[in-house]
Amino acid sequence: MNTKLAWIKSSYSSNEGGQCVEVADTPGTVRVRDSKDKCGPQLAFEPAAWEAFVKFAATTEV
Repeated sequence: MNTKLAWIKSSYSSNEGGQCVEVADTPGTVRVRDSKDKCGPQLAFEPAAWEAFVKFAATTEV
């Protein structure tokens, strides 16, 4: 992907390393990547699937 994306780091991520994800919302696709591997692979989801996942994750206890 050649266009510059506006990546947003998870509010649950810290600056101390560990488990961090970033999300970029593009037309028709939500992209997810590991914030520690910015050139690494990305996952791509349809917006409805991402919204369903976020709703599920918000209601699930850890």
